[in-house]
Amino acid sequence: MILPEVRDPRFIRIRRGGTLTDSDHQLLALWVASCAEHVLHLFESARPADPRPRQAIDHSRAWVRGEIKMTEARVAGGHAMGAARELHGAARHAAYATGQAGVVAHVAAHELGAAAYAIKAARAAAPDGEAGAAGQFECRWQRDQLPEAIRELVLDDQQLRNGICWSVFDC
Repeated sequence: MILPEVRDPRFIRIRRGGTLTDSDHQLLALWVASCAEHVLHLFESARPADPRPRQAIDHSRAWVRGEIKMTEARVAGGHAMGAARELHGAARHAAYATGQAGVVAHVAAHELGAAAYAIKAARAAAPDGEAGAAGQFECRWQRDQLPEAIRELVLDDQQLRNGICWSVFDC
């Protein structure tokens, strides 16, 4: 479970009663698309003919540009998670990262799911004994990609939800 039982209003758009601006929602989507894309090769090396995870990332970015509706990005995210189901290890986690990135257009709080699965993918791909270091490297890389406008929001969310995100944000 990567979503909290009680929704954080900071991740609910203003027009739906929360405090999240459209521009910050879009920044979250772009950030997680980058996080997922950073580990996408781990999926594509296992299933090079399956376009679903890459399409989820592309749809997330297309949603930000206003080229597609939220529902299209959400559906692409679901298909990417479907690509993960028969896999294991790094490839599976990478596909889940892309799926979570796709559904951020629908629920902004999935941003940590995409980031957490990307860290899990990096850990799973690491040589024996190096998983912890690989996860910390990926976590720091993700934080370096955070736009300043959403940095404090995401870092606070990581601290609050780290326990339900497999404690991957201890970096």
